[in-house]
Amino acid sequence: MSDTRPVLAITAGEPAGIGPDLTLTLAELPSHARRVVLTDLTLLQARAATLGRAPQLVAYQHGQQPPAGALEVLHMPLAAPCAAGQLNPANAGFVLATLDRAIAGCQSGEFAAMVTGPVHKGVINDAGIPFTGHTEYLAEKTGTARVVMMLAGDRLRVALATTHLPLRAVADAITRPDLEQVIRILHRDLINRFHIAKPRILVAGLNPHAGEGGHMGREEIDVIAPVLTQLRAEGMDLVGPLPADTLFNPDRLDGCDAVLAMYHDQGLPVLKYATFGHGINITLGLPLIRTSVDHGTALDLAGTGRANPSSLHEAVQLAEQLSART
Repeated sequence: MSDTRPVLAITAGEPAGIGPDLTLTLAELPSHARRVVLTDLTLLQARAATLGRAPQLVAYQHGQQPPAGALEVLHMPLAAPCAAGQLNPANAGFVLATLDRAIAGCQSGEFAAMVTGPVHKGVINDAGIPFTGHTEYLAEKTGTARVVMMLAGDRLRVALATTHLPLRAVADAITRPDLEQVIRILHRDLINRFHIAKPRILVAGLNPHAGEGGHMGREEIDVIAPVLTQLRAEGMDLVGPLPADTLFNPDRLDGCDAVLAMYHDQGLPVLKYATFGHGINITLGLPLIRTSVDHGTALDLAGTGRANPSSLHEAVQLAEQLSART
């Protein structure tokens, strides 16, 4: 019997981490979409045995309805044996292959969205493969000139003007054209993906006290404020540049649809403090829907049964919602 429900591709991520543990819990989560885990089937079976779980794992067949309550697995073999908590660079290519398969399925229409489990950037680089993160990798593989990383949880959304850069490189990376593009992508996807008719976006300054009138840096005066003025003239509701140390208080956030931080550790510590364990990472600007967990591989928790699946569950449910809206 054919199955017309949307299909989500879910990559389990680093095989030695908690990704396999978390994906096993999806068998218990109610769903209006099919959830297909892209990983090694024998890895999931072994991890399930370690955890004392017995989910029904079945091979994914495109267009075919799976048994009720089963977790579908698109089997992709590991390159080398894997033990929980023990990284092996030999499996770095396997991790990227699961991403490539999910991307290809989304581009062909086989998958309605992709949800990514945590990867270990260091072991991928140790394998001789340059890799800075999912966000950059997905942009390259889809031929997307610019994407925007946004994390969300508890009605708070924080997007980033720059992503995985050394701190000393951040200021040079914030130019008028780049900042304008980031804001346009954020504004457009809040409308198109999240169905917010007129998004209100708070924009952080780069420097302490938003530059203190130029005494602590001129990026606010020379770059950020002119871009905001230009885009406000087009009808965008933008507030800023605001000092980051007071931006995240409840009064300012009331009625706000998203915050744009200038760099990774300016905005994400606040969001993760407020939402860790059930926050979600969303990549904006892509020609496909991608959500992800907001945490890492937690090698020390792999195979212990103590990993919290809440963030993955939230990411899967948001992917289903976004798929239904398109």
